Amino acid sequence: MDQMRLRFDGWIAGLGLTGGPRLVVGHWPESPFGPISDVMVEHRDGRRVLFAPAADVAEFIAATYSFDQVHVVPTAVRRHGPAWTVTAGPLTLRFTVGGRGALGGLLRAVPPPLARRLWWVRLIGAPARLLQGVRTYGSAGNGRREWYAAQDLHRITTAAGTLDGVDLGHLTAVDPPVRFGFGSTPHFPALVRVTTTVELPPAPTPDSPLHRGFPG
Repeated sequence: MDQMRLRFDGWIAGLGLTGGPRLVVGHWPESPFGPISDVMVEHRDGRRVLFAPAADVAEFIAATYSFDQVHVVPTAVRRHGPAWTVTAGPLTLRFTVGGRGALGGLLRAVPPPLARRLWWVRLIGAPARLLQGVRTYGSAGNGRREWYAAQDLHRITTAAGTLDGVDLGHLTAVDPPVRFGFGSTPHFPALVRVTTTVELPPAPTPDSPLHRGFPG
C-alpha cells in the first residue's frame, strides 16, 4: 500500500509564559484540511492539551503527537502587522513579533524550493539540533514520519493572555522543551515560517478527507 505525504504550509509560534504554560501555535493557511489553526499547551505540571478547530483536525493531530486532553473549540489566528492574536476556546493569546536576526536571515537566504526538499531538511538536521536544540525530522505517532522545513524565523518580543480566565503572565523562554512529539521549538520565543510534511504509513480510504493532501 502506497504511503502518502501531507503538507501543512504556514507558521509555528513557540513561547513560554511566566504563569506556567508553554504554548505552540500552528497557523496553516494551506493544509489538507483547508486553512486551519491549532494550539498545543503544556502546563507546568506536564499536562499536554490540544485545542483544534474541528473533529477531523483534532483526530489527525492527536494521532501524530501526544496529548492528555483534546478539545474541539473555535480556533482563530489574526495578524495585524507585527501583532498576532490567537483565540482557542478558553484561551486568548496576544504576541508581538520582532526582527528576524542572523538565523532568520540565513533561513531566508535558502531558496524556498530547496528549503522544502526533504533531503535538505535531513541534511540540516544535525546543525539545527546542535545550534538550536531542535530536530527537523523524525518519527511521529502511529508509524508516521515528519519533516519541518523552516524558511524564516522572527523573535517574539512580547506576549500576554488568559487561559480559563487566569492571567498567563509575561513572555519567557520555552523551558523545559515541550513534549508533544519528537521535536521542540527554539529555546527562545520565536515565530517560524515552516512547511511541515507528515508521511502516513498506509494510504487512507478513498472517502477520507486526507486525500486532499499532496502526494510525493
